[in-house]
Amino acid sequence: MEPPLRILLVEDNYNDVEIIRRVLETGNEKPEIYHTRDGAEAIDFLQRQGQYEEAPRPDIVISCLNLLKISGLEILARMKKDPKLQRVPFIVLTYSEREGDMVQAYAAGASGFFTKPIDAKEFEETVRIVHAYWNEARKAPD
Repeated sequence: MEPPLRILLVEDNYNDVEIIRRVLETGNEKPEIYHTRDGAEAIDFLQRQGQYEEAPRPDIVISCLNLLKISGLEILARMKKDPKLQRVPFIVLTYSEREGDMVQAYAAGASGFFTKPIDAKEFEETVRIVHAYWNEARKAPD
């Protein structure tokens, strides 16, 4: 049996965090969810610095684009430069519908780009789809 998917959720919107957690924790394949509130915390988590020295390596990062301190795109850029992190899938989950944001994210190496629907039920379904896909896909072994 596969170990649970380890997800780093980088999100500063408390309501979105609660919706995402609720959806992920009610499915059959319950992931381990780690949460950081801004880009600086996410970098610390990924580089195992400060309070995150014992943090596990995530199997996937799900991040908003517009974060405090360090943007989602900057997190992605740093991950792609780090040999230990460059193969970790990075999924953008954002309210932005700007085509430019999507183009930038994919050009920087994002593995997926999803716009958060305003409707709560549609948002929940989007989270289920993201989780189901990446739970099956997993990352290639190191």
